[in-house]
Amino acid sequence: MKRLFLLLFFTVYSFGQPKNPYALVDAKMDKIPKDLSTSTTGIADYINANFASENGKTRAVFYWTASNIRYDIENVETIDYKEISQDKIKNTVLSKKGVCIHYAEVFNDILKKVGIKSYIVSGYTKQNGKIDVLSHAWCAARIDAVWWFFDPTWGAGYVDKRKFFKKMNNLQYKVLPSQYIATHMPFDYLWQFLNFPITNQEFMDGNTQLNKTKPHFDFASQMEDYDKMSDLDKARTSLIRMEKNGVKNKLIQEMVFFKKSEIDALQNNEAMARLNAINDDYNQAITLLNDFIYYRNNRFMPILPDEAIKAMIETPNQKIMDCQNRIYTIGKYNDSNVANVKSLKIVIIDILKQIEIHEKFVNDYLSKSKSGRKAMFNKVTFFGMPIR
Repeated sequence: MKRLFLLLFFTVYSFGQPKNPYALVDAKMDKIPKDLSTSTTGIADYINANFASENGKTRAVFYWTASNIRYDIENVETIDYKEISQDKIKNTVLSKKGVCIHYAEVFNDILKKVGIKSYIVSGYTKQNGKIDVLSHAWCAARIDAVWWFFDPTWGAGYVDKRKFFKKMNNLQYKVLPSQYIATHMPFDYLWQFLNFPITNQEFMDGNTQLNKTKPHFDFASQMEDYDKMSDLDKARTSLIRMEKNGVKNKLIQEMVFFKKSEIDALQNNEAMARLNAINDDYNQAITLLNDFIYYRNNRFMPILPDEAIKAMIETPNQKIMDCQNRIYTIGKYNDSNVANVKSLKIVIIDILKQIEIHEKFVNDYLSKSKSGRKAMFNKVTFFGMPIR
């Protein structure tokens, strides 16, 4: 399940900004050929060819994103939030318009392609002392081993009376986490990049100053662990942190609800992946069992060693038993898959009963003399019960 983000109608006005120290970088990005500006790969190639430092590359990515993408206020009611990440990126770069998640996706994707470690951060914001009613997305990137925040949406301009005005805002470029927490609050406090995270209540109350009396939170090691986790474990640990930090407003409630839905979907996906693997092993076992039945119907001809004959029925039996053990530990799955799981459980039980009959035949066969063995054979029906 893909993460959903709501729109943020930002109204940040920036007056008296200092002279742009990145004028040379920006000027170079203004010269990017049009054919390279139609994909994040082309943009990244141009940046890699023209800038060597992490600072230069990051500024180039921010400038391109903020100066080329317009806030799509005209179509805010028709934004497709189910669109997958790569489609968001592709469509935004081609159309040169989008909302906060589109700015963040493009910025994040180009950064990764120029070798900068970065993440998209989701949360809510505060402007002019008031909590915004809609959630927001921005980015974090590590430059020369230091984490910084970037908001290419707010950096692109502002909205006034439902009209977007382009105006580069460098105050939204490369801000320290300890400063950005005054206006940008992640839903998951891992993405504050602070050793003493701020609670949701403190953010709402404006108490965002560093407080070293709190328990120390080693966000750097926590992020290393996070990067190694499965998507399901990432969602689970994120939910724990979100609830621990206080569910204080509707935006947080909605994200908690979404995260729980995401966990349910990921759990179902993992369970179904395990079920599919069991199906594959079950079908292999059925093939081996039918091979044995064919051999039995052929009166165990050509002659094989007794050990090989015994293995022909023991191998599918072991595989089916393994399937039976695993199907009861596949994890949590959706109600829509209950019937499929139940069906396979029943089929496995039936097959094991049939295999038991064949095993008894083999054991009886191996216990007899050559003349006694010949009198044992009769035709046996094949199994045509593969699970797809």
